[in-house]
Amino acid sequence: MDRLKLFITIFMVFLFVLIPTEVFASEGATSIDLTATSYGIWAVIIFVAAYALVIGEEELHMRKSKPMIIGAGLIWVLVALAYLAIGKSDQVHGLLNHNLLEFAALFLFLLAAMTFINTLEERNVFAALRGWLVSKGFSLYKIFWITGGLAFFISPIADNLTTALLMGAVVIAVAGGKSVIAKEPKKAKFIALACINIVVAANAGGAFSPFGDITTLMVWQKGILEFSEFFVLFIPAFVNWFIPAVIMSFFIEKGDPDPVTEIIEVKRGGYFVIGLFVLTIAMAVIFHNVLHLPPMLGMMTGLGVLKLFAYYLKMTGELAHRTDPEHKVGRWDIFTQMQRAEWDTLMFFYGVILCVGGLGALGYLGLVSSLMYGDLGTTNANILVGILSAIVDNIPVMFAVLTMNPDMSQGQWLLVTLTAGVGGSLLSVGSAAGVALMGQARGTYTFFVHLKWAWAIGLGYAASIWVHIMITPL
Repeated sequence: MDRLKLFITIFMVFLFVLIPTEVFASEGATSIDLTATSYGIWAVIIFVAAYALVIGEEELHMRKSKPMIIGAGLIWVLVALAYLAIGKSDQVHGLLNHNLLEFAALFLFLLAAMTFINTLEERNVFAALRGWLVSKGFSLYKIFWITGGLAFFISPIADNLTTALLMGAVVIAVAGGKSVIAKEPKKAKFIALACINIVVAANAGGAFSPFGDITTLMVWQKGILEFSEFFVLFIPAFVNWFIPAVIMSFFIEKGDPDPVTEIIEVKRGGYFVIGLFVLTIAMAVIFHNVLHLPPMLGMMTGLGVLKLFAYYLKMTGELAHRTDPEHKVGRWDIFTQMQRAEWDTLMFFYGVILCVGGLGALGYLGLVSSLMYGDLGTTNANILVGILSAIVDNIPVMFAVLTMNPDMSQGQWLLVTLTAGVGGSLLSVGSAAGVALMGQARGTYTFFVHLKWAWAIGLGYAASIWVHIMITPL
């Protein structure tokens, strides 16, 4: 079924390419102020209700994509009715197609990246790194800094969610496992502080790379910032992580974890996949900067090469089942790694883009843009974006900003990219990394434990903004 969905998505992309360009004419992409109508009011109510269910995902045990997909459909029904009422129904098609193209490009990009990450995981690349760290016998204090530093430098490539889960597994393994933590309060405190450190580091590291977070990816694919321009945020992002890390490090219990000897070998082809992933990233950059093609095309081309390599592994006996009655060469298939992609996240992303796009078609984004970037001022508005991203989630907030497309300088676009990326660290529920670690270290790293250190994280947030303003002209 997942393969069928993927085929349909790709087929949609080809349909969009074949549609005459008149469909995407500027008149079809211009929203009308319908905020005061019943259609507009009901659209906001639906969006708030859907997002309330998303926020309550942990308690309701309902995946976040479900309410957002339904909300997207209902909101666009209201958009269609609203435009039909004013005799502008011909514009709805162009507005909707614009949002679908946004989703299709990001969907294919993320699908390729997730498949690479899943393949690296299946080849034991991450497990080998974790085993090496655990077996070295570092002190708890050193593990705190090593996992935080690795989270900061790995997340620009492997995304903040994957990085947080990897480093979280290292921390829990070093502490002796979940069963030991419950019996030893000192190790439980170490786990909590290390998880906070990892979340802040992973979010900060993802802020200075187009591949580190979905928000930075959206900004890059939109063509607002060039690939190399993101690295200007390295120092502010580092400050964002380093300040709270220094503060929390004073509260790490001194001592060494129990010795562990764990050696995990990288499976055949694992190192080649690492090199291919780096090459694919470079290809995406070249496609975008030199050939002026969507980065998604470079990622999908690299995915095609990965599939060929997977075929080679299968044909040369990788995980072969020689005793299979049908004498198949092997069952290992790259499509298995594609099926393991975060489909809930991808579908949630679809819901977010269409919900926000629908609200924009009704005129709400223009209204919010006027209030924030007109009345508050550009700098204050961009700082507020980061705070909102901790409450609402940075994906819809950043997509709303990109859709509003306020007239800002390069320095201000870098500022909002920074704040949207690191602002989610203020609360444990403000980022995918925080939510994932709450599940991984359940009962030890919690919302209130993270909230206890929000003041230190807030200092890092404020300092990173100050440093960015000092080194980059706004």
